[in-house]
Amino acid sequence: MITQHRHGDGDHVAELVLDRPEAMNAVSTAMAEALAAATAQLAADEGVRCVVVTSSHDKAFCVGADLKERNGLSDAQLVQQRPVARSAYGGVLDLPMPTIAAVDGYALGGGAEIALSCDVIVAGEGATLGLPEVSVGVIPGGGGTQLLARRIGWGRAARVIFTAEKFTAADAHALGFVEEVVPAGRARDRALELATLIAANSPVGLRNAKKAMRRGLDADLATGLEVEDACWRATAFSGDRAEGVRAFAERRKPQWPGR
Repeated sequence: MITQHRHGDGDHVAELVLDRPEAMNAVSTAMAEALAAATAQLAADEGVRCVVVTSSHDKAFCVGADLKERNGLSDAQLVQQRPVARSAYGGVLDLPMPTIAAVDGYALGGGAEIALSCDVIVAGEGATLGLPEVSVGVIPGGGGTQLLARRIGWGRAARVIFTAEKFTAADAHALGFVEEVVPAGRARDRALELATLIAANSPVGLRNAKKAMRRGLDADLATGLEVEDACWRATAFSGDRAEGVRAFAERRKPQWPGR
């Protein structure tokens, strides 16, 4: 249900593939467990500098929660499933390295939330994105109410969530929902291209830059600058910083020690 591939020089780009094509990658309990396990493995891998989340289905990134499975769950079973779902979406959100979602086809409900859990979303022109949960009597519960508002602002997020509308890639881009739109079927290629650019940089710098951004996002400016300073110090006295300066002076490509 989740597969992994490595790309680029030194295999520093990990591709995390949503791979339940028979259900258009609907997130079942088993798939949520697999996603949580895969992201935990990636989080512990210091050789990975960027993760790209893709799909094995050419018409769907992920259509959200498996409502057929949910329909058969008792209230008690739904309560038991909740921590599993949270660990899956949280696993993507908490990856310490930069992440990119490559969205072609449908990214709805939990599928949109997997994408929102990534740092950058690249969408193909034929993509359809939305958080339609209120239309079936629930709310976005994979981080959507929090992540979308932080990404595009309260009013725009309110429109997306309260109307349960579905948006084209172009309209999602205009809202700030996605960062880049490419020709249909090219989202994965573009995401891997961006990931290669990212992975050429210092792994220590990448992780600390992401940490500073994430931890400072909801803090006041003074606190955020203190967070940034702590992350700067963790980077400035690293082997990566020493190698970066030395490589610049010697006009060569850095060989990052990653520590």
